[in-house]
Amino acid sequence: MFFKLKTSEEIVEILKDFEPSGEETISIEHALGRVLSRDIISREDLPGFRRATMDGYAVFARDSFGATEAVPAFFEVAGEVMMGKNPTISLLPGQAIKISTGGMLPENSDSVVMLEYSRPLDEKTIEICRAVSPLENVILPEDDISRGECVLKKRHRLRPQDLGVLTGLGFTEVAVFTRPKVAIISSGDEVVPIHTAPEPGQIRDINSYTLNALCLNAGAEPVMLGICNDNFNELKAMVQQGLSMADTVWISGGSSVGTRDMTIKVFESFDNMEVLAHGISVSPGKPTIIAKINSKAFFGLPGHVTSALVIAEIFLVPFLTRLSGEDPSCPFACQHLEAELARNINSSNGRDDYIRVRLHLKDGGLVAEPVFGKSGLISSLLHAHGLLLIDRNTEGLYQGQKVKVRLFSSSAGRGIA
Repeated sequence: MFFKLKTSEEIVEILKDFEPSGEETISIEHALGRVLSRDIISREDLPGFRRATMDGYAVFARDSFGATEAVPAFFEVAGEVMMGKNPTISLLPGQAIKISTGGMLPENSDSVVMLEYSRPLDEKTIEICRAVSPLENVILPEDDISRGECVLKKRHRLRPQDLGVLTGLGFTEVAVFTRPKVAIISSGDEVVPIHTAPEPGQIRDINSYTLNALCLNAGAEPVMLGICNDNFNELKAMVQQGLSMADTVWISGGSSVGTRDMTIKVFESFDNMEVLAHGISVSPGKPTIIAKINSKAFFGLPGHVTSALVIAEIFLVPFLTRLSGEDPSCPFACQHLEAELARNINSSNGRDDYIRVRLHLKDGGLVAEPVFGKSGLISSLLHAHGLLLIDRNTEGLYQGQKVKVRLFSSSAGRGIA
């Protein structure tokens, strides 16, 4: 029996109450994928000086006006700008100074003629066959980023290009939210370590490793506490260990009919405990328990691997995104693709059905093929690219209907053919 059955929308609202646990300052070379805990304000202009964007000659634009192939303009070559050096040559009217891409423009020049539109006549003279306008092929000191500008906002997850900007501005360290730590417990008398040959009635510990990989993929730090037998004192001790070392504790296998009451009793044995959900109106994954002990979230996940991973994909990946500090409204936190449904699918009212689907290309578009299988079978996940939601107020979907497929967090469209 489920005493606090919640809808998907209610679970999403419940999980919004949990926030990152802290912040730290790390070196820029270790910052990829981390989430900023403070705004980044530029302390200088970038590039900070006038730069050429093309190989060619720095000139006064007005000296080139009217230049064509038929009537070129002639310039005296006054020298060359060396890369990485502050040019000391003073440009006079009718003169040109050779410059390379990225070079600093002489102080009194205002444009760059591309090399392709110039021809040397002798060692000191060139002709230019195309006019340039002021600031053509030139970047100004603050064109990229200006001093005092907010370059990156708090809750932004850092990408390679972000690190390029930060290093260009001289940042060697950044303040980021700490990575969420996840304590993972696999429970059940039938569960044995993966290096053990299972006896009849036993299974290897699949869930610890799949949940561990899901955490790593989401940027969290998993801590696998191991296998726990269906024993109250043993489970409580492991939950206590997880409470002391992690931001959230996930127990797989502790929400089935036989062990659900024991899991609840273990949660209830802690002070300041609140059961937030005792079942979710979804399939697969209905027997999921969510509790809060002090400020930390505890999840009792189904033992069946498909059920556990569907719940993890739908609710725990966004939960980890929130714990990591990333803006939950980020449109890229969860990727969806539109596809055409390959066949009719029936559904029962009163619950959200998450159907595993495989995507393939057909006539230039995507087709979603349902991958059916019982919650205890992992092969349905093996062959699927993502999940298709049939909400609890819908009796089914029809062949040819346009649907949105939620890609698994590690799929990102790979393997679709």
